[in-house]
Amino acid sequence: MSTFLGSRTGVVLVAFLAIAAFYLLTEHTPHVFGVLPYALLLLCPLLHVFMHHGHDGHSSHDEEQHPQGDER
Repeated sequence: MSTFLGSRTGVVLVAFLAIAAFYLLTEHTPHVFGVLPYALLLLCPLLHVFMHHGHDGHSSHDEEQHPQGDER
């Protein structure tokens, strides 16, 4: 991947994407800021899933705190 970014095509692509992002942000700033609260609300469930690894029951945490022979 680093060889692609170092090639002439990669440099041109990165420059084009940077220019496009600049113009999109400068011309559509009110739209971007208007969507930010909704984007944050939509990102919350995704962050929850990825940060908690899907809530697998926390079985690994229980085994660390209570060894097999220990009765609760």
